[in-house]
Amino acid sequence: MFETFAGQGQVTPGTRARVAALLKSWDERAFRSVAAVHWPAAEPVLPRLSRSANHGLLWFGAAAGMVALGRSARTRRAAVRGMVSLGLASAAINTVGKRAVRRQRPLLDAVPMIRQLKRQPFTTSFPSGHAASAAAFAAGVALESKSWGALVAPVAASVAFSRVYTGVHYPSDVLVGAALGVGAAYAVRGVVPTRSQMPSPGRPYAEAPALPGGRDLVVVVNRASGSSDTATLVRDALPFAEVVECEPEDVETELEKAAKRCRALGVLGGDGTVNRAAGAAVRHGLPLAVFPGGTLNHFAYDLGVESVHDTCRALTAGDAVRVDLGRFTPGPDGTEAGHFLNTFSLGVYPELVRVREHWAPRIGGWPAGVLAALKVLRDGHQLEAEFDGRQRSLWLLFAGNNIYQRMGPTPGRRHDLADGLLDVRIVHGGRAPGLRLLAAALAGPLSRSPVHAAERMRRVRIAGIAPGTPLAFDGEVEEAPAELILDKAIEALTVYRPMALL
Repeated sequence: MFETFAGQGQVTPGTRARVAALLKSWDERAFRSVAAVHWPAAEPVLPRLSRSANHGLLWFGAAAGMVALGRSARTRRAAVRGMVSLGLASAAINTVGKRAVRRQRPLLDAVPMIRQLKRQPFTTSFPSGHAASAAAFAAGVALESKSWGALVAPVAASVAFSRVYTGVHYPSDVLVGAALGVGAAYAVRGVVPTRSQMPSPGRPYAEAPALPGGRDLVVVVNRASGSSDTATLVRDALPFAEVVECEPEDVETELEKAAKRCRALGVLGGDGTVNRAAGAAVRHGLPLAVFPGGTLNHFAYDLGVESVHDTCRALTAGDAVRVDLGRFTPGPDGTEAGHFLNTFSLGVYPELVRVREHWAPRIGGWPAGVLAALKVLRDGHQLEAEFDGRQRSLWLLFAGNNIYQRMGPTPGRRHDLADGLLDVRIVHGGRAPGLRLLAAALAGPLSRSPVHAAERMRRVRIAGIAPGTPLAFDGEVEEAPAELILDKAIEALTVYRPMALL
């Protein structure tokens, strides 16, 4: 009866058995063919490489090396994506894969002793966990950075092949494991999109002079940004550009001088330095070329510029976009306006920035941030001010230049740098500031609650600010005036940005 259904497109038990026997025969022949091959150069390498990948240690080391050598946001994202993909693949293999098919390991009689691992694995053979981890890490890295993926892929392929070479897996174990690893990387991408999948912040397009080799470009470098290596990269990539290195107190002066003798103004430094350069570029009607050289580089990364190479490509092609400039004016009749490319804040955040900057040179940025948060939440004072026509007690008032996508009161990433809006978020005053900030962090980007409120606005008036209250903008801290008006200069700044991100 089963054979009758076979003629009607049904798969019979006999057919399945024949196919399984055929695959098993192919698997064993391929395994013995690899065992019979004599590769003297591989014998001391592949077994060690296979052992080094135990428990993912090889890939942890590779990720750490990428971060240390790459020193860019794209490299860090690639390393993190690779490790998350590896973790998902490993969990799937060990909790489901190994238990679903309890295949015995190959017999080692055909494998030369010099190749065999000193400690044989005790788990089942199908699928290969090493191949899955290697493929997941390589695919995850490649989805975020093609260049790093090209470097990692041969190592991952060698690890996968080493499992057959050392006799601990059949070829099909490795092929299925690798396929599951690649699938894990794409599953992670489905949950957390890569940068190339995200909407481009590069609109609207702006005309800017093409400056191949950096001709008629002056780049001002803030030496305090720890960017001496990047300054060398700029000189090498743009041989016709004029590069001016200066101390922090001279940045403003050098930017004004540079703006008078160039067709485009370049800046290399952190967000505070870029903020000053943006002001000079707007005042002189110049396009701005941003080279990421600071610790965080929020504006450059949101723009899509993550390396010197990105900016150089934009300069060569003359590709640029227009972006908004946030402004804060002291009082309704104030004539001098400060500006911000990223964020403006009053309350505990300026105090946090001030404490962090004090301790960072001594203990490092991340420990300094933790220490500052603990100190500010313990000692911080609530801000009393009139906001939106009402007197309020606040722990934090945050205004972002454009809408930030991450939830909560702190900045994440922006998908549109010319939306004409301010992302205004408030943490109301009261007891337990730590719990209130946590509640705000878990709230939605457009929420209202007893502790947190968030709105999209075009103009904000803040009055009744107590003397000595600090304000922060783009990482800089100064004393706030008694009254402030926040608004936007729409599409006021032209910035170089490559149209096609790699």
